[in-house]
Amino acid sequence: MDEKKMARAEVKYARISPRKVGIICDMIRNKDVAVAKALMQHTPKAGCEYMIKLLDSAKANAENNFEMDPEKLYVAVAYATGGPILKRGMPRAQGRMYRINKRTSHITICVAERD
Repeated sequence: MDEKKMARAEVKYARISPRKVGIICDMIRNKDVAVAKALMQHTPKAGCEYMIKLLDSAKANAENNFEMDPEKLYVAVAYATGGPILKRGMPRAQGRMYRINKRTSHITICVAERD
């Protein structure tokens, strides 16, 4: 089976939880690039800002580096994995402290041409 040629873009250490971005990844996976961008522009989720920029970057990589047709592109792979966690504290009663985890994400989008 021949490998599909894919263009990818990724953002590392994005200051958003991977769980929040994963919802958007599931929403746009296997959709055309134009449809995926339109979906994200009209979805009120915090991760959409990161994902729109990332999708534009992957599309540009496909056009410029792999000479792919921008009209035939679709989101082949989209996922978010956890990055390092910034550990912060919230003061509580009697001198105690509760931990607050500020999560980060590594987000990857790959686009490929439809046959």
